Amino acid sequence: MKTRCFIFILSISAILNSQNIPLYVGTYTSGADSEGVYCFDFNTKTGKLTNKRLAIKIENPSFLSYSSNRNFLYVVSEVDNYNNSNSGFVSAFSVLKSGKLQFINSVSSNGAHPCHIELNSKNVAVSNYSGGTISIHKMSLDGGIKPAHQIINHNTPQEKSHAHSSKFINDKLFIADLGRNFLAQYVNNDGKYFLKENYTMGSKSGPRHFEITKKGDFIYVINEYASTVVVLKKEEEKYFEIQNHSTLDKGFKGENYCADIHLSKNQNYLYGSNRGENSIVVFKRNTLSGTITKIQSIYTQGNWPRHFTISPNGKFLLVANQKSKNISVYKITTETGKLLFLHSAPSPTPVHLLF
Repeated sequence: MKTRCFIFILSISAILNSQNIPLYVGTYTSGADSEGVYCFDFNTKTGKLTNKRLAIKIENPSFLSYSSNRNFLYVVSEVDNYNNSNSGFVSAFSVLKSGKLQFINSVSSNGAHPCHIELNSKNVAVSNYSGGTISIHKMSLDGGIKPAHQIINHNTPQEKSHAHSSKFINDKLFIADLGRNFLAQYVNNDGKYFLKENYTMGSKSGPRHFEITKKGDFIYVINEYASTVVVLKKEEEKYFEIQNHSTLDKGFKGENYCADIHLSKNQNYLYGSNRGENSIVVFKRNTLSGTITKIQSIYTQGNWPRHFTISPNGKFLLVANQKSKNISVYKITTETGKLLFLHSAPSPTPVHLLF
């Protein structure tokens, strides 16, 4: 365990101290422009994106995740026809020095249209949007992904689930269910996850993604349909809603669908993406109370900002504009957390960004 932690620290240190680091881009391949996962070189001093190349040809790689040692990359394919079943699939790849990916294996995601993948040291959780299931897998020593050892099914006869994202924290697994309108909390018991609590959002909110503070004392949930961020505060072993804040400017009148949410590296700021308003909203976070105050809304320089990410050094924020097929790069102002647009780079139908 100590060796694994040491390797992880060295890997992160190398990334932070290198001027050019890889950025992997997950895409939708239904259009003519994209063939799979792409890789850019990202300059950590200037924020420039260069040297675009195809890392691996694969269908609809909409979400990606590294192993802890960063030697392997795991990719969901958001489809519903894997091996003639109503399911998508998840694939494991070795990461080569060139940035290319080398295929190891694929397994069923046990549900249609997987849209998110999350790893910890023991498990891989895959969220299936159309299937409404969460598929839990183990990894083999060679980096391969094993068939699921547990499948969590949120569907009921009355309600259709749309599992959208998950996060591990200690022995717990949290799952955002956009279809059934709650954030679920599971606990690990003897290697399997059991439901402890459902935290229901407001009517037709559509929880999509969420962020958990490092200590686990606050959770920030972004709601796709309501265009809000709900703040949950931990009291003993449960969470309670303390705030519900709009992501939109007061003057905006059109349709909007929130997508992604991230905390800044120092956890003083919170960012969210608006598809429709085509903006990144910036909140100042009160680190004691957990509440948020809106301080900026900035145009994404593109259409339909799906996923965004913060560079490992915490100095840049990058946005994947799905419909306009470009990645916008912003400088994060250290003193205020506000964003300053720098430049944009064309990219084949970007939907997920991974450093």
